[in-house]
Amino acid sequence: MTRLQVKQLDPRLGRDFPMPERATAGSAGIDLRAMVDASITLAPGDCELLPSGLAIHIDDPGLAGLILPRSGLGHKHGIVLGNGTGLIDSDYQGELKVSAWNRSNTTYTIEPGERIAQFVLVPVVAAELAIVDEFDASDRGAGGFGSTGVA
Repeated sequence: MTRLQVKQLDPRLGRDFPMPERATAGSAGIDLRAMVDASITLAPGDCELLPSGLAIHIDDPGLAGLILPRSGLGHKHGIVLGNGTGLIDSDYQGELKVSAWNRSNTTYTIEPGERIAQFVLVPVVAAELAIVDEFDASDRGAGGFGSTGVA
């Protein structure tokens, strides 16, 4: 198991709200909480940047963090990430923030300490770009956006 350096930026974590952790041994993500001072109401189409109360320093260029939506919030209430996925580089040391977007047609209220997203650690393959005049031929070539057919 990989250990990450974590700064607790909001004293309510661990006191008023549980510290983020994996819910089960099989959980891929660590739930992040909305560490806001008061309830925030998101009208349909609204987007708000929410603090998590945590800073995580990954400190390994072979790893990165992803902030992903919670499936229940997205499916049941239309609350997803305004940027789709948040990417946390290994050398970033600032607070993790969550861009919460209400894509539904119903108002939703985010409460202080509510679980709003999840943090997942993933491996990174560093690539070096090599400029070429032509690619080696492949069966697919430059075809995209449905070029391999339907079904």
